[in-house]
Amino acid sequence: MNTTSNGATWLAQLAGDAPAHDWTAVQVVDGTLAGAPARYIAVVPDAQNRFPRARNGEVGLVEGWQLAQAVQEIVGADREASVKRPIVAIIDVTSQAYGRREEAFGIHQALAGAAGAYAQARLAGHPVIGLIVGLAMSGAFLAHGYQANRLIALDDAGVMVHAMGKASAARITLRSVEALETLAQSVPPMAYDIRSYASLGLLWRVLQASSAAAPTAGDVALVRATLEEALADIAADAARDLSGRFGGAHRAASRRVRELLHAQWEGGANA
Repeated sequence: MNTTSNGATWLAQLAGDAPAHDWTAVQVVDGTLAGAPARYIAVVPDAQNRFPRARNGEVGLVEGWQLAQAVQEIVGADREASVKRPIVAIIDVTSQAYGRREEAFGIHQALAGAAGAYAQARLAGHPVIGLIVGLAMSGAFLAHGYQANRLIALDDAGVMVHAMGKASAARITLRSVEALETLAQSVPPMAYDIRSYASLGLLWRVLQASSAAAPTAGDVALVRATLEEALADIAADAARDLSGRFGGAHRAASRRVRELLHAQWEGGANA
């Protein structure tokens, strides 16, 4: 099993090293959580990937469809089960794969297939937990983990969530990286640190681990206990949507926009 990334390291620590598939980049292990079966999924670097743009932990064409398959297998197998297996997405993804071949062959469909599978699992009653142990960037994060009932992140310098890397964001906004970092201090959605992201209300827990890249036994025990707490919290919550994410300190505008859209929708329906 690949152990060259934070995602691979945490997958091995939490679920073991007996993969359910012989895939290289998308690694799937059927382990346990709180004493019951659970499926763990991570995307890891694959230096020999047939698509060069997907060799460093990116989610590409193949990875998107494999993520969808890994999730849909559990949804299908548990369709008639009274208790649905948890799915833990271990998140350390650098980006979606950018390339002409990816665009030509429909990477948008592959990523949508993965995101849709996670949403389908959540709505079908599977507890879906996202554990951010590294980068959670751009469309890769949307495809792998963002649809989780609960998102947990490690508070570590190597853990960040954003639409694009700093260098790319600086080019797009016509700023230097230094100017971008200064702006981020007053505009939390522009920041890269995990605490700023947490202020948006999307994270259920932020954990203080000694190292995201080289976890200690104590770090693993903390994460495992938090995953179990998340599982219990999901079980106690009748809602299967993501409405709980709108309570963040910096989501007032989002809440107001949704209220206005809802009012307009209801007004149109009653006209």
